[in-house]
Amino acid sequence: MPMLQNDYHLSPSRLSDHYSLEITAKDVDALHDSKALIAPDTQIAITFLPGEDPSSRLAATQAVRKLGFEPMPHFSARRIDSLRSFETYLHAAVAQAGVTRCFVVAGDPLLPEGPFSDSAALIATGAFERAGIRTLGVGGHPEGHPHMSEAQCWDVLQSKCAEIAGRGMEPLIVTQFGFNADPFVSWLDNLRRWGIDAPVRIGIPGPAGIKTLLRFAGRCGVGASTAVMAKYGISITRLIGTAGPERLIDDLAARILPSHGDVRLHFYPFGGIERTVRWIENHRAPR
Repeated sequence: MPMLQNDYHLSPSRLSDHYSLEITAKDVDALHDSKALIAPDTQIAITFLPGEDPSSRLAATQAVRKLGFEPMPHFSARRIDSLRSFETYLHAAVAQAGVTRCFVVAGDPLLPEGPFSDSAALIATGAFERAGIRTLGVGGHPEGHPHMSEAQCWDVLQSKCAEIAGRGMEPLIVTQFGFNADPFVSWLDNLRRWGIDAPVRIGIPGPAGIKTLLRFAGRCGVGASTAVMAKYGISITRLIGTAGPERLIDDLAARILPSHGDVRLHFYPFGGIERTVRWIENHRAPR
């Protein structure tokens, strides 16, 4: 989609206002060490990894709250073995970490480990609103979904957002990360055309080694062609060194319009939390 001509210019620093971060349970020490670099109440998502002890994930959620940030624990539907374990963990997160926002995904397993085949099944239980959750996040896929057509992606996303709102909660969309602004801008255009007005967090890869970035791209099914990576600032014929998302963020800032609504950035700190938040602050500084 060609870039729209307009007089609206969103600065990269403004686009980065109120950014969010994603961590694993193992990242708590690094988050603590980086506390001074992160604004209070920053939204911190805590992932739901396979084979992870739920108590470790709960401890990480508690730590996020104690550090003065806003925890958003993930719930991976196909990795939850029972309704009881789902509700037990949810209520513990609310009671012990003051959780008011959560994020739901289907999860990677092809076959569910319990009664939930997808994130819609978790939403349908009514457990989130009963627990007092006010914001419920779902995933967005600007570069498509490996198991759904484009039309199915839009149908499912629209249905989830409507279901969440109908249950008295605010939907939030957090996208898969990417290296190219084009799919993000096109997806935002289509999102609003579908009448979905939920706030959006665009997934941004934090600065990292080039091999690390390509490894995560391959694992997550993100487009990383030679042309895309060259636009991002990486030559895949030279895998030495590190790369940050400055070109991507600058391009997004130049192309996101008022009609796109509430759009912020969500950072995946592939190169480490401290490196990511230091990079964000340096990029936000006046240039």
